[in-house]
Amino acid sequence: MPCQSTTYACGIVAIDARDVSPDTFARELARQANLAKAEIASIFFSQDRVDAAALVEAIACHAPALRYAGCSTAGEITPNGYSEGCILAMLFPSASFKASALLIEDVATRRMEELVAAVEALRSAFDEKPANAGGDMFSVLLIDGLSRVEETVTSALYWSLDDIPLVGGSAGDNMRFDRTTLIHNGRVATGCAIVILVRSALPFHIFKTENFNPTAQKLVVTASDPDSRTVYEINAEPAAEAYASAIGIDPKSLTPMSFASYPVVVRVGGEYYCRSIQKMNEDGSLSFFCAIDNGIVLTIAEPMGMVESTRQKLHDVSAQLGGTDVILGFDCVLRRLDAENRQSFAAISKLYRDNNIIGFGTYGEQYRSMHLNQTFTGIAFGRQVLAAE
Repeated sequence: MPCQSTTYACGIVAIDARDVSPDTFARELARQANLAKAEIASIFFSQDRVDAAALVEAIACHAPALRYAGCSTAGEITPNGYSEGCILAMLFPSASFKASALLIEDVATRRMEELVAAVEALRSAFDEKPANAGGDMFSVLLIDGLSRVEETVTSALYWSLDDIPLVGGSAGDNMRFDRTTLIHNGRVATGCAIVILVRSALPFHIFKTENFNPTAQKLVVTASDPDSRTVYEINAEPAAEAYASAIGIDPKSLTPMSFASYPVVVRVGGEYYCRSIQKMNEDGSLSFFCAIDNGIVLTIAEPMGMVESTRQKLHDVSAQLGGTDVILGFDCVLRRLDAENRQSFAAISKLYRDNNIIGFGTYGEQYRSMHLNQTFTGIAFGRQVLAAE
């Protein structure tokens, strides 16, 4: 299938392809970047179909001036809705967007003060550029979804970015939980994070949506290893057995579909947030996508009405913007699995297509100061450039 290109009213261009060579994709990327007068791109790709090193080499050959940041996925969201095994890019026209990005390597070993200093330096340099005058700012975080430090990094960014809203997603590897990849201006890396600052002349709005209701059923973590996000005991019983008993199935039947359909949540500041289970291990322990510790009270939740809750949120966002043109979205892979399990996959895919959502399936989502699970976070862009003051 050749590369498909979609140009939106605001000037953002989406390119998606399946079963094409990195060279073919890079040629189309370069052509569309020239037509859109874009110098910045976000790129998301399936590691099953795309070799990151070959892609970076092809971009260097055909679009050497293009700056970009991207990562591997756990599924993609193209202009046609949900997909798998694809590569896609979003090109941001230079007339409306200015951006600067920082690659933070070995992110799991960085101290909080190092992260804060690095991001403050990025912001200081970005603010000094005369070309960046005008427009409002937002930030995007792409991070290794197996780094286990998303909470620490998101918190550090929150303090160093001050009033700049943050949104983002954790890179995936199609549910293998082996190795994720990030790319940035000619670099291929793992165990890292990319922080992107963007100044937009277009109106935008960052948002999140989730669809679960907490039940009265409580579970207490009684033995865990916070560093590896592994829970060994719940309610003083083997973790998998206790969880399976709570949702009424045999422990041997636990699958990612089970974890997607029966998420666990924690209460923070009066609100509930998912602490999703990644997988069951051979010893009966449970690995989590989010930080976990002894004494945490988990509540079994029931996903409810994903299609309707997402539609309502998208309607509210559009009303706030005066019309949404395109959305960069970060969608938890467990939402996709839950949609499949509840026969709403086609409806969600159509909803994403109808609302011009482009993005990828994540191993976790970032929203302001929080690292989340089983959530959709995004940046919605309006159609018209803001009038100069």
